[in-house]
Amino acid sequence: MFAHIMDFLNQVPPDPVRLPFTSSHWPVLIILSTYMVLIKVVGPLFMQNRKPYDLRGAIKAYNIVQILYNIVLLGWIVYFMLGPGNYNFKCISNLPLDHEFKTWERWVSYSYFFNKLMDLLETVFFVLRKKDRQISFLHVFHHVYMVYIGFMYMYYYGYGGHGLFLITFNVVVHIMMYTYYYQSSFGQDAQANLWWKKYITLVQLLQFVIILSHCIYILRQPDCTTSRLSATWGSLVSVVFIILFGNFYVRAYILPKKKAKQTTR
Repeated sequence: MFAHIMDFLNQVPPDPVRLPFTSSHWPVLIILSTYMVLIKVVGPLFMQNRKPYDLRGAIKAYNIVQILYNIVLLGWIVYFMLGPGNYNFKCISNLPLDHEFKTWERWVSYSYFFNKLMDLLETVFFVLRKKDRQISFLHVFHHVYMVYIGFMYMYYYGYGGHGLFLITFNVVVHIMMYTYYYQSSFGQDAQANLWWKKYITLVQLLQFVIILSHCIYILRQPDCTTSRLSATWGSLVSVVFIILFGNFYVRAYILPKKKAKQTTR
């Protein structure tokens, strides 16, 4: 059993070009392990007898960086897929290693992965501000999963292809999400006027429905060269996230309204 696990972890990637943190599982596992220890053990102990830090300036700067990063990334992805990459959206495959734009495909894919590492800072801000309620299972699971699945895809299936198409929707969601975070950082009055908050969750649900539909479409094509495992895994994970985000939406927006109506009767 252990030998099989080690063989899996040490499997040779199909693309010999390894960008930072993608040469093996260990750099990513160390980063994620450090993240978990910081937010679950070290951070809470450090903040136990301290007042929450005022990080409004740092958070505003972080949100602006994230908004700009994701806007540029979205433009780069769309331009690449429709232009140099010339993707066939009915059956998306990674570009051959000798393709003239393969380097583009590598770096645009890696830029998304690096952004998932940047996302981990969000939880650190929560810890330092003592926003423990926001460090939910969904929040932590989502961040850890997105980093590791991004690495796994690039390591085992190469850069770009079907995975690059799927992440496009997530980039759109992040532009909306960090725009909301930036506007809400101006105080409670600003938060009260952000009526569109719930639509971020709806867009997240929509992205997983689109991903699920496209993965099923890929799997129904027996001659498609897209990785079957990638499409299968994308389908299963989409179902999991539809359940998790659907549950969050019901608890956050539907049940409170029902309780409010009952109390006013």
